[in-house]
Amino acid sequence: MKFVFKLFEPNKIFLITSKAPKYVMALFIIVISIGLLEALIFSPEDYKQSHSVRIMYVHVPAAWISLGIFSSMTFLSLSGYIFKNKNFFLISKSLASSGLVFNIIALVTGSIWGKPTWGTWWAWDARITSMLILALFYFMYLLAWRIYENKDYIFKITTIITLFGIINVPIIKFSVDWWNTLHQPASISILSKTTIHSSMLFPLLIMTAAFALFSLLIFLMKYNTELIKVKNKGLDRL
Repeated sequence: MKFVFKLFEPNKIFLITSKAPKYVMALFIIVISIGLLEALIFSPEDYKQSHSVRIMYVHVPAAWISLGIFSSMTFLSLSGYIFKNKNFFLISKSLASSGLVFNIIALVTGSIWGKPTWGTWWAWDARITSMLILALFYFMYLLAWRIYENKDYIFKITTIITLFGIINVPIIKFSVDWWNTLHQPASISILSKTTIHSSMLFPLLIMTAAFALFSLLIFLMKYNTELIKVKNKGLDRL
């Protein structure tokens, strides 16, 4: 286990992460270009929602990425607390900003999509409300890093925040099955047959990959900044 943790020493990590952003940026530009082309031009309009359905190609990937990032933050925070590895907390902190951004994008695009679909900008639907609650957990997490100075206390409180917040993730996922909501049931499933047509599924997955790359880019920039702070303090390890 000690050998594994040595791989997370700032100097060793920075050798990789400092060079990675330019390659991630290049790959992101390629993937997002393909995704936008597929989503805006080649994918068909919906027979009920017409062209407004294209908001899906931003809304759904943003929601997925937001949920994935918060789940990763919970795993990293808990691992950091159990194994007393501060770098796990640093990685979690660096992920949080992009997670919040994608959470807000999901809420805003959902509101825009809701107006022509449901006739209202906002409804206290179970999934919408639970996504709003997730955004509040993101805010609490980032606020804890800003208002507290004692690192040990920050590690403890942020771990608690993520552990409470992760309870909301399955609620978001299964809210359409548990309650009568405005959202339709899931069209994409690993365990059952996917109901979305391939002409819409392909651009959706491409846009998801593009958003994942963009979140990785934001993470690398934030994480490199944190590593520089550590190096400036003269620390060889966290």
